[in-house]
Parts: sequence; structure tokens; C-alpha cells
Amino acid sequence: MWIAHNVQKLISGIGAVLALLIIIGFILPRTNQIEVSTEIDAHPATVFALVNDFRRFSAWSPWGDTDPNARLLHSGSIRGAGAVMTWDGPVIGSGSQIITESRPYHYVGIAMNPGEAGEARSWFDLTPGVDTTIVTWGFEADYGMNIVGRYFAAMLGGVVARDYHNGLVRLRELAEGLPKADFSDIEIEHIVVEAVEIAYLSAKSRPDPAAVSDALGQAYFRILSFIDDHDLSDAGAPLSITRTFSGSELTIDAAIPVHGVTEDTPRSDAGVRITKTYAGPVLRVRHIGSYKRLTSTHRKISAYLAALGIERAGSAWESYVSDPGKVPEDDLLTYVYYPIKMN
Repeated sequence: MWIAHNVQKLISGIGAVLALLIIIGFILPRTNQIEVSTEIDAHPATVFALVNDFRRFSAWSPWGDTDPNARLLHSGSIRGAGAVMTWDGPVIGSGSQIITESRPYHYVGIAMNPGEAGEARSWFDLTPGVDTTIVTWGFEADYGMNIVGRYFAAMLGGVVARDYHNGLVRLRELAEGLPKADFSDIEIEHIVVEAVEIAYLSAKSRPDPAAVSDALGQAYFRILSFIDDHDLSDAGAPLSITRTFSGSELTIDAAIPVHGVTEDTPRSDAGVRITKTYAGPVLRVRHIGSYKRLTSTHRKISAYLAALGIERAGSAWESYVSDPGKVPEDDLLTYVYYPIKMN
């Protein structure tokens, strides 16, 4: 009798505790939101490139060193909306995330474990400073009627905030080590080009616009003479292909696309040679204005490549579409091409 009475009291006590825990669980907030911010000495375009691409995300993620044996898989879009990353590791467990919104160079929204019970979202807000970027990394989870989830949210909020802070420290270190040029104002296309036949002549010059222009002018004159002498015709805008650059000397190939090459056409004559251009994936940038500003465009392309982790696959070249004798300097159209390796 005494034992039965005490067991009943124990059961009643456990029931009361459980009821209290349930009541407290419903009082706890159903959502958990965290935001961590930092200021980075880099342009928003650079920072955006690092948070808008899961492959670049892996380079600064706060969890990268936590589970070095974790397996990462990428699918969907290469970057931006539709990019997907899944992971599976003995320490960090398994999960997935997808970029659901991408607004250059301001915002990236991410759904974490979409469609599952633990679905949450995170985001990056980028605000431009004075040649800097203020980055806010946010996280939000809605646990609904999941009381256990509400308790865990209250306990793990500090851990998530710590991890996000550490991630922003690593993001800042990576971004501030990249080229500083702001590439947000150039038009960049990812295209594939086919090879074309060109007549070209190698030239050397000091690396300043006037000297380069003079060297190219002399080279084009000799190439046009070669074209006339061998019954060829020009087939496109003049090109210049940058080969080497060593401090005070620039080596370039002046080139003109040609039609009419046959088996009888000499492949070399007085320094002018026949060959084919690169074929494959490239970045193409549309440059409008003076040739003197092309150096700035090249710096921006280099910053873009570094921020996105894209490797070059050959020498860059310029295609001078406009005739400077007929088109005002501010309206000159030049296309700049950079061969790249596919991701």
C-alpha cells in the first residue's frame, strides 16, 4: 500500500514536471533569429562573389576545419539562385542548402534543409561603406509546435552566433587579400569562342598606351602588306594578344583575322605568320571609351577572376571593333577576352 502510494506520487510529480516543461516550451519563442555583422575592406562586388557561390563559401566557411573528412557535393547553378550544396560528414552530419535569392551586389538568401523538418534560412546583407562592405550574416529557424526544437534553439543560439562570427572573420581575411578593383560596373559575359585564322606579328613595347599604340600600328601595317601580297582578305577587327609582361617590356601579338588561306599560302613571311586563335570558354568584357582606360578594365577583370576563383587558360586579347579614325574616342568599342578553365 505504501509502495503504491509513493509510486503514484512519483508519477504525479513526473507528470507535473512534464506539464511544466510543455508550458514553458510553448512560452519560448517559436522562431530563433541571429544576426552577426562585420566591416570588410573590400568592394561589395568582391564580397558578393564569395557568398554567392558555394564553392567559394567553402574557402572561408567556419565549419571547414571542423570536419575535414566531410563530403561536399555541388549541383544546380554554378552560382546564384539555384545553386545547391549538400554535405555529409562524421562530425557535421548531413544536410543541404540552396540559394533561393541573389541580388548583385546586395543580398543572398539561402534555404537550409529545404522541405525537411529542420528547414531554416540564412542570408547575407551587403551594405557599401567608404570603399568597404558592411556584411550582415543572418539565420532564422521557425520551430512551430516543436517544443524540443524551441528548447534547443534557446541553448544553441550562442553557438550559432559564435560560428557565424568566426566565419565572418575568415571571410574578411579572404576578401581583403584579393585584388581591390571594383568590377561591379563592367559587363561580363561567359561565352565559348571558335578558332579563326589570323595573320600575326610579334612586337615589343614599353607598357604605356602611346608606345603600345605605335608598336601595334607598325605591326598592323606589315600584316596588311602580307595580306595583300598573298591574295588574302581581312575577316574581322584587328586584335592584340598579350603574351608576356616583365616590368619594362610588353610582348604582344598584333593580329588580323583573314580569309582565303590555302595550302599554298606561306605560313611565315618577313616575320608575319599564319595561325589560329584560341577556341573554348572565355570571359568577354565590353569596353566603351578610350584605349587609355583599358588598363583599368584589365584590373577589374583580374579582380573578378580572383574573387570567383576562376583560373585563366591562356593569353588575354583585345578586339578593336571601332575604327578610331571614324569613331569619337569616348565611343570606341573594344572587346576584351580572357580564356578560362571551366569550373
